Amino acid sequence: MPNFSVIIPVLNEADHITACVHAVRRLDPAVEVIVADGGSRDETPALARAAGARVVLAPRGRGPQLNAGAAIATGDIFVFLHADTRLPANAFPLLRNMFADPQVQVAKFRLSFDDPDWLLALAARMMWFDSLLTSYGDQCMVMRRDLFHALGGFPDWPLFEDVELFRRARARTRVHVVPAQVVTSARRFRANGILRQLLHDFWLWLQYLGGVSPSEIARQYR
Repeated sequence: MPNFSVIIPVLNEADHITACVHAVRRLDPAVEVIVADGGSRDETPALARAAGARVVLAPRGRGPQLNAGAAIATGDIFVFLHADTRLPANAFPLLRNMFADPQVQVAKFRLSFDDPDWLLALAARMMWFDSLLTSYGDQCMVMRRDLFHALGGFPDWPLFEDVELFRRARARTRVHVVPAQVVTSARRFRANGILRQLLHDFWLWLQYLGGVSPSEIARQYR
């Protein structure tokens, strides 16, 4: 039976981290929860500990933070979860069943947003399949420990570290899709305008595909 470590990168997430950790622990109290903090100036680390998570401090940046969490994780399988994303109620039974097959090395969930807007629903549905365009960290990457280390972990990039690790994994094995949806926050889309944010994100992705450095792309990120 595989053991899971849920690794959550955070920065100033005091408003969300308690609910996030509790949500995971309600699904399976035996699952290890690790919060990788990138230098929060609020009470995020203390709140995470109080909620039952292990906390590791790391250099700021999602890639370095996720790598720091993976470095202390004890599970056979790593579940990389964003603080504003919620797993489905049957997440761990589904994952245990899927990863009982030793051929399954990496997976992601289907995506949904906490907003009923039709544009967001369409964008989320497009990400139910696996490709370079449709695999992101919001979908909760799940990867065997051995493969993660064989791939060198996440690149030390400020952006697209998730897309790059999916790309490296895809070169070795199939990326499986868990038949259930995570729910992620649409707060960035609501704040900036849904269509505008979708187009902006697509433009950033095109630059990544065209070879623009992640550091340069990150300067345009919002």
